[in-house]
Amino acid sequence: MNYELSHLPQRTSKPRESGFTMAMDKGLSLRETENFVEVAGEYVDIVKLGWATSFVTPNLDQKIAIYKSAGIPVYFGGTLFEAFVVRGQFEDYRRLLDKYSLDFAEISDGSIEMDHELKCKYIRTLAEQATVLSEVGSKDDQKIIPPYKWISLMQAELDAGAWKVIGEARESGNVGLFRSTGEVRSGLVEEILTKIPFEKIIWEAPQKAQQVFFIKLLGANVNLGNIAPNEIVPLETIRLGLRGDTFTHFLDKGMLDKLI
Repeated sequence: MNYELSHLPQRTSKPRESGFTMAMDKGLSLRETENFVEVAGEYVDIVKLGWATSFVTPNLDQKIAIYKSAGIPVYFGGTLFEAFVVRGQFEDYRRLLDKYSLDFAEISDGSIEMDHELKCKYIRTLAEQATVLSEVGSKDDQKIIPPYKWISLMQAELDAGAWKVIGEARESGNVGLFRSTGEVRSGLVEEILTKIPFEKIIWEAPQKAQQVFFIKLLGANVNLGNIAPNEIVPLETIRLGLRGDTFTHFLDKGMLDKLI
């Protein structure tokens, strides 16, 4: 940090199990990637190349190399996994991970209907090759999954070998964990947390209000994902109580009383 401030929440350090920030790269150029890493690399734990953007992104190998040289792992979005699976190309997908030497992989079923035991089988298989992040929830805003089902799906995927489970929200933050307005389904979140350890969940939270909700609920070291590159530094200030939304959240009440 550039200077000292007291009474800040303690942040975990890399490599972290909690306080994890996943950034969403939707097609940055090589120069933009370099600039992003220069400014925000310290606060990014992993980068997702959103959905199937890696298929059309030029200079993909060079982009991955930039992230890796900064010590930031990269993985392909779960929709790319689904695109391979629905075409019967799962083994091609595995070879793709090897081609780009990716140590992480995301498995999802948000765009296709898949038997859950089959999904868990894919998790078990890929877990022998990479660290698996599995996404739970649908991209269909009309498909409402009850809390007990979220819990059973998440637990089964963790048991199958997923390192962490991701709560679906899309890059827009208006499905899955959230209503179409972006409002958090708070009852759903709180029920999930009665059974699934918070450090095992990455909550997709692209909107500032969603990030604030999770930080106030679970603290500075909640795992958050689908964060836009230009929102990484602002998110870190929210985690530290240095933005208006969480400014008083981490301060002792006595400090505030002295100002009255």
